[in-house]
Amino acid sequence: MAKKLSKYIDHTILKSFAQREAIEKLCADARKWDFASVCVNPYNVPLAKELLKGSDVKVCTVIGFPLGANTTAIKAAETEDAYKNGCDEFDMVINIGALKDGLYDYVKNDIAAVVKAAKGKTVKVIIETGLITDEEKVMATKLSCEAGADFVKTCTGFTQGKAEVSDIKLMKANCTKGVKVKASSGIRTYEDAMALIEAGADRLGTSSGIAIIEGAEAAKEEK
Repeated sequence: MAKKLSKYIDHTILKSFAQREAIEKLCADARKWDFASVCVNPYNVPLAKELLKGSDVKVCTVIGFPLGANTTAIKAAETEDAYKNGCDEFDMVINIGALKDGLYDYVKNDIAAVVKAAKGKTVKVIIETGLITDEEKVMATKLSCEAGADFVKTCTGFTQGKAEVSDIKLMKANCTKGVKVKASSGIRTYEDAMALIEAGADRLGTSSGIAIIEGAEAAKEEK
């Protein structure tokens, strides 16, 4: 790996009932283990930004989450608000129904509006691989690239489906140059993480980041 394992990980807590104490622990752990980012709901962005001040751990939030069915105007406004609160990265959910209806211009413009509102900061597009066909995965990936996204991402973790090696390979094969792939949902072990990275994942969204790093240390000791 060109970068250390911890920098692949977006340390995540998106439960609706997560309280301040949980966010404080998430950020403390992210500092300790030097993760790429913490991924939190928009309400928690200002707190996470304050807790991570002085570190290189980024603050990521979710847009149109978890259904993707908000209007484009709402997604853009949500992005603008999080941007003002200091957010560094934005993981948005596509409009899955529009994708399945073949409304590709709408889907592309929906993504592009979030990219514009993010003002050059990283945008990751969640295509919810567990709900769509392989053909739709390819189309969603291509539309994300055309709309200016930085990443395409597998799942929200709030519905069926999880990060699969086959999906990572398919998405990677259809990304334009420079667009990366994030695997998310169901990544709980070092072995899970390595299989997805080897398939082409550039980032991992997981609440099991510490277990993954500890698994990596254990694997080193066994050699």
